[in-house]
Amino acid sequence: MPWSEAMAPVRMHRVAVIVPQAALRGTLVRIAEAGCVELDRAEEAAPGAAAVRLQRLRGRVTTTGPESATSAVLAAAAPDLDLLEERGDVELLAGEAQLEERAKGAVQRGEVAALAGWCPDAEMPRVAGRLAAAGGALVPLPSPRGADPPTMLRPGGPASFTPLVTTYGTPAYADLDPSWPAGLAYVAMFGIMFGDVGHGALLVLGALALRLGRPRRLARLGRLWPFLVGAGVASMLAGAAYGEFFGPTGLLPVLWLSPLDSPARLLAAAVVFGAGLLAVAHAAGAVNRVREAGWGTALYASSGCAGLLFYLGLALATAGLLLHRPPSTVVGVTLAVTGLALVAVGLFRATAGGGAGCAETAVQLFDVIVRTGTNTLSFARLAAFGLTHAALADLVWRGTTGLAGHGAAGVVGAVVLLAVGTALSFGLEALVAGVQALRLEYYELFSRLFEKEGRPFRPWHVPPAEPADRATKVVPCSPG
Repeated sequence: MPWSEAMAPVRMHRVAVIVPQAALRGTLVRIAEAGCVELDRAEEAAPGAAAVRLQRLRGRVTTTGPESATSAVLAAAAPDLDLLEERGDVELLAGEAQLEERAKGAVQRGEVAALAGWCPDAEMPRVAGRLAAAGGALVPLPSPRGADPPTMLRPGGPASFTPLVTTYGTPAYADLDPSWPAGLAYVAMFGIMFGDVGHGALLVLGALALRLGRPRRLARLGRLWPFLVGAGVASMLAGAAYGEFFGPTGLLPVLWLSPLDSPARLLAAAVVFGAGLLAVAHAAGAVNRVREAGWGTALYASSGCAGLLFYLGLALATAGLLLHRPPSTVVGVTLAVTGLALVAVGLFRATAGGGAGCAETAVQLFDVIVRTGTNTLSFARLAAFGLTHAALADLVWRGTTGLAGHGAAGVVGAVVLLAVGTALSFGLEALVAGVQALRLEYYELFSRLFEKEGRPFRPWHVPPAEPADRATKVVPCSPG
């Protein structure tokens, strides 16, 4: 798969389902079983016969649609709705209500019915084969002008960072899929703040337990195990660099620096690391602006090419000043001023013009400059919370060694203090590091990546009711 395609959402096709009127129900049942097509639905359609019976059976009169059912199944042949209501078969009635709703979106011409929708490109042959068996056909259509396809991020197998992106929002279909880069950035930031080989190893063990479904009451959190593994490995690497193993126990040598001995170096490294992440986010944002609206808009956007040029110039000028390299400073200032001028042009073009437009542009330009500086300095919190974590571990270790020198009772007290102190510091710092890494990811990085909100791909999937059909497993929508 080409890199450009692997870093983009799953490719979608606008499709039409063409089927004889008599075979409409059978075709819809096969579409629902495949679970790979998002069908257009009729707007403000009156509830069908199955939906009315379903509402009556539930004993409530609401406007809630059939999608709110906790579960639904579909029979291969049209069932007797009155009999289903009499038996209290909520699942079959819910499935029939959904089928009625989709069928109302069909356009009928004589003996032929057609439905429109979206389908992943990789799934089209499989869906077409299933529809052909029912007498239908899946026909590719050009995308409607002005309508963006729904977005489906690549699942990436069991170890996926996709939830990190979807929790923030749904990217526009034209945008890049930042799941893996965003996940790696998250675990790296977590590791810097939670650097300890012992604590990181505990996180890895916890992730393996979640992967195995243990404990059962936390099984619903199982999809978070890739984050725990990544965070644990990053913490172990940072801990090895800091020489921390359940605190400054002296069991590991300091490979890079000790946080409590060199806080200024750690602070500077955190800001430089954050500046690098922001530069990458700016570059990805520029690519997104080009993909969304073309070069004409991306060239002047603060989250596009102009913002990238301004940030790179600012970084180069700052590095030149700190390293006493006048040529680098001059080039950096030139790039920064050029980028800022392009941003100003883009901001002014979005106003009504005149004096009011100039004033609005000046205020927004000042905001761009301030936010650029504050967002960069915000990454200093990586060092700050890394220092806090090291200080708490050091406090626990000093208390443990102090108690251990007071006889047998002191040794017992030292063991208890080490266990309780480690548990408290582990829980507190893991929570803080997780929240702070998420905050940096969303506010500093994602705010530069995304400007448009996409629409998630919601394929229609209802399993068959017949046991014979259920025995044949159909994997819904697995583009891989």
